[in-house]
Amino acid sequence: MHTGLRITAFAAALAATFGTAYGVGAGVDPVVADGTPAPHDAHDARDEPSTRPTGGGGHAGHGSAPAGGLQISESGYTLDLATPRVTAGQRTELRFTVRDVNGEAVTAYQREHDREVHLVLASRDLVTYRHLHPTRAADGTWSTPVDLPAAGGYRVFADFTPAGAENLTLGADLAASGRYEPARLPAPNGAARTDGYEVELAGSLRPGMASELKLKVSRDGKPVNDLQPYLGAYGHLVALRSGDLAYLHVHPNGEPGDGATRPGPVISFTATAPSGGTYRLFLDFRHQGEVHTAAFTVRAGSAPGTQETAPAAGAPEHTDGHGH
Repeated sequence: MHTGLRITAFAAALAATFGTAYGVGAGVDPVVADGTPAPHDAHDARDEPSTRPTGGGGHAGHGSAPAGGLQISESGYTLDLATPRVTAGQRTELRFTVRDVNGEAVTAYQREHDREVHLVLASRDLVTYRHLHPTRAADGTWSTPVDLPAAGGYRVFADFTPAGAENLTLGADLAASGRYEPARLPAPNGAARTDGYEVELAGSLRPGMASELKLKVSRDGKPVNDLQPYLGAYGHLVALRSGDLAYLHVHPNGEPGDGATRPGPVISFTATAPSGGTYRLFLDFRHQGEVHTAAFTVRAGSAPGTQETAPAAGAPEHTDGHGH
């Protein structure tokens, strides 16, 4: 996961351009949900950033890259989701294993941004989003608690690099049972509010062309100039393409301690949209010991907040940020 793109896929329903991740433990952090999302719990030292660069086929520089996460198996590795169904509103232990070409559980990984596996979960309507960091047992089984707010279809994305191999993002479908009420994708927006913070998006996604996206963080009308490092950066951006859940991991330009990157208020990213269409962007940033998630809807090729989106929306967001 570096200063560049990492494309992966989010279900048979999305394709995108950006990135993020979180720590797993005893609880599940809230969502960007129903208006103002709840704040995230402070994280321990394990969440402190790593400056280790990432590599592998899933990463790209500032050029275009193929969409990822659309396959459950790739390059001899398979995502074996042991918990394909959960009940909405109930806390459940989500369990999975990454298996090699021989069907054996993978237990050796290259750490990327202080983690062996970054797990992203999103609903097919793109209003629920969570970035998780599961824990691994000695036998290679990964687990993390989840509590999904609504019934429906979800996509689980595992972003990892096996030891001695290329980076991969594999995806699998997850179903949450319960009363299902489909939500419309929120309308395009150039500004978002989360936990009392305001985030403004400048720049636009361009199909097949690298472009800069700048996100400015403010609080109570004042710029936030003391953002804290989170997993090796001042912010992480994930983009999901509406329609096929293709997943794109994007990381900031510059990093803490490089002598040039400031801790806010602006976080800069370079990204390339793999195609035209509507995308959902999720920005994670840390301030005063808590991680917050701001969500945006954009259309590739248009300025933020100026375009119409296919399913014009007005539904409240159920955007899960992170979980432990």
